[in-house]
Amino acid sequence: MGLDLGTKTIGVAISDDRRLVASALDVVLRKKFSIDAAILGSLIIEYKVSGIILGLPLNMNGTEGPRCQSTRQFAVNLDEKTKIPIAFWDERLSTQAVEKHLISHDVSRRRRKKVVDKLAAQFILQGALDFLQNEQS
Repeated sequence: MGLDLGTKTIGVAISDDRRLVASALDVVLRKKFSIDAAILGSLIIEYKVSGIILGLPLNMNGTEGPRCQSTRQFAVNLDEKTKIPIAFWDERLSTQAVEKHLISHDVSRRRRKKVVDKLAAQFILQGALDFLQNEQS
């Protein structure tokens, strides 16, 4: 499962059983952690998730700022609830790449707003899957 953690939403993506292709799944509107974790937990069970790739919002120079700290804390808290492995993936420019792609396909601003987070999660997860495939080759 890939997650794009935002302050208001969490984009969610999943991969196929062979871990080759990431697919956008959903956008979770954030409320409080216990509710967010319960929603993610139900998706983890439903899709038989064995690991999570969590986008890490590094600064453009590669350093970690406050958003990275909150993402890491979210991972610690989620790990306590789910007990499945969580890995981080550099998400720099993922949302911008998705936005650019959607604009190039003439997707309206309203529609982009609805899908950008789950597509960013897909972008993050696909990057990690591609990396793992290349490491195994």
